[in-house]
Amino acid sequence: MTTRDQAIDYLQLIDGELLPARNGEWIDSVNPASGQVWARIPAGTADDIDDAVRAAQGALGPWRSLPAAARADALRAWAATVRDNLDTLWRLDATDNGRARREAEPAIAGAAAQIDFHAGLAETITGDTVLVSETATTYSIREPYGVVGLIIPWNAPLAMFLAKVSAAIAGGNTIVVKPPERASVSVLAAAQLLDKAGIPHGVVNVVTGDGATAGEALVKHPDVRKISFTGSTATGRRITENSVCNVKALALELGGKSPNIVFADADLDLAADTVAAGIYTASAGQACIAGSRILIQREVFDEFVERLRARASAMILGDPLESGTDMGPLAFHGQYQKVREYLQSGREDGATVAFGGRCGSALFPAESPFAAGYFVEPTLFVTDDPHLRVCREEIFGPVAVALPFEDEDEAVRLANDSGYGLAAGVWTQNLTRGHRLTRRLEAGTVWVNTYRRLHWALPFGGQKESGNGISNGPGTLDEWLEHKSVWIEHG
Repeated sequence: MTTRDQAIDYLQLIDGELLPARNGEWIDSVNPASGQVWARIPAGTADDIDDAVRAAQGALGPWRSLPAAARADALRAWAATVRDNLDTLWRLDATDNGRARREAEPAIAGAAAQIDFHAGLAETITGDTVLVSETATTYSIREPYGVVGLIIPWNAPLAMFLAKVSAAIAGGNTIVVKPPERASVSVLAAAQLLDKAGIPHGVVNVVTGDGATAGEALVKHPDVRKISFTGSTATGRRITENSVCNVKALALELGGKSPNIVFADADLDLAADTVAAGIYTASAGQACIAGSRILIQREVFDEFVERLRARASAMILGDPLESGTDMGPLAFHGQYQKVREYLQSGREDGATVAFGGRCGSALFPAESPFAAGYFVEPTLFVTDDPHLRVCREEIFGPVAVALPFEDEDEAVRLANDSGYGLAAGVWTQNLTRGHRLTRRLEAGTVWVNTYRRLHWALPFGGQKESGNGISNGPGTLDEWLEHKSVWIEHG
């Protein structure tokens, strides 16, 4: 990397080389806390994607032929280098997308542990012998897809890069990664650690650029066998359309509008703490599983809203690099503008602002270094109308909406009345009810008396328009392996 005009240039990784874009063009990376350009990334195009795919093809044969134990050793070495560079990596991640240290640092440490988990899974890839004929030997094997493409989101780019890439290459695939153009720096820095870990050149390639050029080129490339995408449902639909030309396999982790359901018998203090964290300090609401619909039993509705107000008012907004910061800024100006538009829409549609609603310079004195940052304070709308835009659309910011319900049946109806089905939370001291609702709620993950708890050993995925496929859990590698049946006739 080189410094030019106080901005640092980070380079793509293709076949082990650090390279600018072929066209020589760059994309500015803006620190969302200050609004200032602090780095530049290459503006890669279809030419760069093609170079990366060719590199991945060249590395595929040797990598997939390695004994599983050798791939596992390389992955463990990569996890160790991530841990050795943890302080640098989380700071780059937080500077690039505004994620507060309290989330960025443990997320990356957890992703390093997830690499170790995937290394262990690499050594468990097996097939089955099946007796179907007296005159034949028949069995199944699992093989890598080949060259796969990974498009990762801007809200947690580095943690997603480490987790997804390690799973894909544990299965013997080689990979081309297109990071988010708004937050690529930490991914480019982490990619440089692959060589130190002894992972061969070309196994992992990283091309930066915007979605309409580099991203679309990756999806349409005829030699890419599978695309894994994490991001919005709208973009997931476009990727699906673009993949039809050569019938690619797809794994899509998409959006959410997740309900957090609070019954009157819940531990309201615990619920208020966790519900507030699940939408506000959860990456400033920029999380697919953010609990953005808060359904509250009517008899405790006003009381619980006041508890949420107290938690929100105590939250510290500011420098994401400081350990005492609860909420950093939104990741980039476009997202900041989108959230502001939803704040206006909620008011115009008749929802009441219970607290919050201020943005940007209204939150800091003019002399503050954060006065030009993309900050939105914790905000709660209150309404009885579940059909408002703020109730149905994914805002992806620290903005929640609270709706009352009378009984369990109404709570379930409201919770399931969404095109999304990613996650849900239930707060009750009646564990019979808790168990019952886990079956009734249309969501890939249901938490009872907790929220936003994830672990690499437990499957994660969505229902309905929240996507398909599973990440995490002992079946993680199934997403990166194809099944082949073998029939040997011997008479």
